[in-house]
Amino acid sequence: MREQFLPFSPPYLGEEEIAEVVDSLRSGWITTGPKTKRFEQEFRDYVGAPAALALSSCTAALHTALVLAGIGTDDEVITTPVTFTATVAVIEHTGARPILVDVEPDTMNIDPARVRAAVTPRTRAVIAVHYGGHPCDLDALRAICDEHGLLLIEDAAHAVPARYKGRLIGSWENPVAFSFYATKNLTTAEGGMLTGTQEMINRGIIVSLHGMDRDAWKRNDRSGSWRYDIVTPGFKYNMTDIQAAIGLQQLRRLEAMHARRREIVRLYNEAFAQMGVFELPTERSDVQHAWHLYPLRLIAYRVAIPRDRFIEELRARNIGTSVHFIPIHTFTYYRERYGYRPEDFPVAMDCTEREISLPLHPGLRDADVRDVIDAVRDTLSAAGSTA
Repeated sequence: MREQFLPFSPPYLGEEEIAEVVDSLRSGWITTGPKTKRFEQEFRDYVGAPAALALSSCTAALHTALVLAGIGTDDEVITTPVTFTATVAVIEHTGARPILVDVEPDTMNIDPARVRAAVTPRTRAVIAVHYGGHPCDLDALRAICDEHGLLLIEDAAHAVPARYKGRLIGSWENPVAFSFYATKNLTTAEGGMLTGTQEMINRGIIVSLHGMDRDAWKRNDRSGSWRYDIVTPGFKYNMTDIQAAIGLQQLRRLEAMHARRREIVRLYNEAFAQMGVFELPTERSDVQHAWHLYPLRLIAYRVAIPRDRFIEELRARNIGTSVHFIPIHTFTYYRERYGYRPEDFPVAMDCTEREISLPLHPGLRDADVRDVIDAVRDTLSAAGSTA
């Protein structure tokens, strides 16, 4: 058994990021400034987006996209119950009603057939979450949205650098929200990015910084002016240059970090496929998985130990894990407000009640991966399951 605890997903930072942050501190630009602009431009160019806006979080990006679309009271937005609460909370913040639909059993992504069935005259948008880094069926979702005049918003918190049919997520014109939280494939500690058309991003610049009619950092630049106007009641969603400094260096290392993630997934797949007691995460032939998560699912009738106990046993063996996610409709607020019951979304419940997210980050050594595999095998053996 390992002597030291193996964290589930710590940030993977190097001297390059540290040096870039120090440079920002010495420059005097610590809030939104030139490095934020550089990060926007380099991220835009990397994913092939028409335009990009760096923000304080993926939550901010999702909310901004909804606000720019004019979504509000009496509107409905369709999304998934298998996501972090922020995806649904931003719908509530606009005054609209979130409409949850069930997921596909293999990818755990939103099911397009159920999206189509949920469309009503009040539906304005669909928020599709690329669960774990596996792209949703975007062609099917776009067809539904085009047919009914709906906006497709992608929650790509897990999806750097995922590809759908050869194109990087974020390269289309619809709004796409990315997360750079500490555990993500590319981190800025906290932070996010919104991609989409140049026209949308131009309006987003105003909405995301108090409704001011010009970039705030230009007010303090040599060419700037102290005068500004407020053209809408906006938000405080800007990214700082300290965050962007980390992101600039993370972006340079993204391909290498993703290659390491894929290698770890290969090692996991080879080991766990032989055990015969798990459903392995899928990767469809028309996508490139970002592998933000490695969601392993227990086959209940083959494993003589409940999922929660399995997690406890791995922790006792110094292996950190997580669960993605607690389904939205099981939380107190959504149960009481909308009358949801656990059985309303049976696929989501079945998948998440059997799911364990194993450690997956580029800082894992091969020895760490072997420790995870050995801990899983030992836990199964102790429980009397086949391994």
